[in-house]
Amino acid sequence: MKIGFDILGGDFAPKNCLEGLVLASKELPKDVKLVLIGDSEVAKAYFSKNGVDPDQFEYVHTTEVIEMGEHPTKAFSQKPNSSIFLGFKLLKEKKIDAFASSGNTGAMLVGSMFTVKAIPGVIRPCITSILPKENGGFGLLLDIGTNADCKPDVLYQFGILGSICAKEVYKIKNPKVGLLNIGEEPEKGNLVAQATYALMKESKDFNFVGNIEGREVFSDKADVVVCEGFVGNILLKTAEAFYDVIKSRNRSDEYFDKFNYELYGGTPVLGVNANVLIGHGISSALAFKNMLLLAKDVVDAKLNDKIEQIFQ
Repeated sequence: MKIGFDILGGDFAPKNCLEGLVLASKELPKDVKLVLIGDSEVAKAYFSKNGVDPDQFEYVHTTEVIEMGEHPTKAFSQKPNSSIFLGFKLLKEKKIDAFASSGNTGAMLVGSMFTVKAIPGVIRPCITSILPKENGGFGLLLDIGTNADCKPDVLYQFGILGSICAKEVYKIKNPKVGLLNIGEEPEKGNLVAQATYALMKESKDFNFVGNIEGREVFSDKADVVVCEGFVGNILLKTAEAFYDVIKSRNRSDEYFDKFNYELYGGTPVLGVNANVLIGHGISSALAFKNMLLLAKDVVDAKLNDKIEQIFQ
């Protein structure tokens, strides 16, 4: 297995990338090879300084990066030597089994859609976030920003994608799928939510448990919470802000500590023809380590193959 890793991606690259890479290399099996995409000279100098064998990694050298503020589509097409472009090139040519980056999220999504492309039948790929549960487990929230507006058939597919991911990657048996709404009753919500509920209640593609209110997202009522990316992104960032407030007040709690994004690293892009993982722009070394460990789990789970089988 080969995992491509963008060492120029993120607000604190390449330092945090390289630190996380070293941490991950100590936990990954020997048959997993990490392919570093970025400035190889800087990487090798870092390894030499810190007593790490540089020969355990492969390198694809470039110094060009798609900056966070650049227009994703323009930058992706105009920077063929950028770390993100080269990562997708390797992925398309099947020279790596997964590609992970905390670089420009828009460019990562553009690369996913125009290089490896969506799985036939998937209307809109999406990304997810972990939802820590009060009972000690966790679930998934999707979409969290890729698709701000969604029609009912798209939300229905998110139920399928989230259910497969929860089952195959996170080993949740028969995941319960809920639709985020302003009330439990079928007639609650806007027209999109009402129409989506009507579709989901008849589903044989996943285990639908009905509407989920905002106060229930951290309960055990659902393992997969489906919503539009606009709503999901607000919910995610509210949870992140709440965690930051708790930490700023020097409070520690076993449950609230699970809201630390670093513990999960990143998210797979669900519904595309390759294993693509996107991390937070502010990723720390710990976050990068966990993103690379997740990439290995996603490849092992054959997630895209399972999704393709369902959508056939």
